Amino acid sequence: MPVLAELKKIGMPLENVSVYVQALAEQPALLNPALLEHQSTTALNLASTMKLLTSYASLSILGPTYRWKTEIYTDGSLQNGVLNGNLYIKGYGDPSLTSDDFYRLLSRLHQSGVQEIKGDLVIDNSYFSSKASLAGSFDGEFSRAYNATPSAFLLNQKTSSFRFDADAARVTIHMEPDLKEITIHNQLKLGNADCLSWRNSISYDVKQQDGLATVTFGGVYPANCNEKYLELLTLDESNFDYYLFKKTWKALGGDFNGKVRMQALPPNASKLIQQDSKTLAQILPDMNKWSNNLIARQLLLTISAEKVAIPATEVNGVFAINQWLKSQGLNFNELVIENGSGLSRIERISAQHLGQLLTHAYYSPVMPELISSLPIAALDGTMQRRMKNSVLQGRAHLKTGSINGVYTLAGYVLGQQGERYVVVFMANDAKAAYTKPAQDALLEWVYSQ
Repeated sequence: MPVLAELKKIGMPLENVSVYVQALAEQPALLNPALLEHQSTTALNLASTMKLLTSYASLSILGPTYRWKTEIYTDGSLQNGVLNGNLYIKGYGDPSLTSDDFYRLLSRLHQSGVQEIKGDLVIDNSYFSSKASLAGSFDGEFSRAYNATPSAFLLNQKTSSFRFDADAARVTIHMEPDLKEITIHNQLKLGNADCLSWRNSISYDVKQQDGLATVTFGGVYPANCNEKYLELLTLDESNFDYYLFKKTWKALGGDFNGKVRMQALPPNASKLIQQDSKTLAQILPDMNKWSNNLIARQLLLTISAEKVAIPATEVNGVFAINQWLKSQGLNFNELVIENGSGLSRIERISAQHLGQLLTHAYYSPVMPELISSLPIAALDGTMQRRMKNSVLQGRAHLKTGSINGVYTLAGYVLGQQGERYVVVFMANDAKAAYTKPAQDALLEWVYSQ
């Protein structure tokens, strides 16, 4: 079998690989036994393919049309355009609130008659009580966006986006949102580095002091690269929110000279504005196509808040998902969920049970939303550069996963005769990162059945 041949090439121990393939049918009652199984009952770390479980659970528990709200309150009164009191922003876990959305929210506040705020900006994050470790504790990359921790008021996913452009003479760097409290030191040089691995040829260093940040970029930027982007955590959450609020409010023509505080909404506050997010079905592709960890973590906490208790905790989110699985007749005793994103050393499931979850999802009402959120082989997301010259191009929707020592893939493949298959491949080993050819060989084997 081609898969075995590829694994032998790299000396991959077969006991550290799990595979499960299930041919689907028109209805569950017509399903045959699994087409292929290898070590399929072994519980392994699944990295970002954990997002498949989080996606299916959230679509089923919350519903595809679920929306998050963000609210603005005050404890004062409005007279002649002057808000005499504090302005409160209460978040409910919206994972998709961008600086553009924030502008729209504050624009509505300004249009309602508020021109000057004589008080402080108060952020209410009390809807979540996340027990997540500090950003960067997973791998020491304290500034990388994938390590951002959950928040009930999650503005721009806490990140600054840096755009790199190269011309014949130099590299320019632009930041969005453009905050004057963040200084860029551009020490990049043009060179002949490989554009495909441009991130490995540059360095970055984020320093915070007295509420301000300095970001220094060094190394070599490939001269043949078009614009590239890098998202970094540059400021602590309260300062990031504060500076973006001040910049946005000023751009709208408003006045504000207050400070920022993080505390819960007082009982006497009155509601001024509410803004709703995109639907869950619209947000899921942002999570799955590019494997966004923070969205997955927000989903787990949202499930907790909606189904168990407020404030939301990861423990209660895990409880709610396990209860939902049992209600569906899915008993995954080996399953371990920590944060729902796969950015974890302890999350576990067997290939067989992940395959059974995907099979169950295929016959569910939310199947279209789930499948459409996944990367398409050779076309987009984390699968964009894979299998470009393969018969699988455009015929597979697959979630990938990788952390050190873990390399996984799971999803749906459309075979050459029009049949659809569930495919799961999981490798936990020091050589796991070299199993991509074996994964591709498995997908092509499934296609030809």
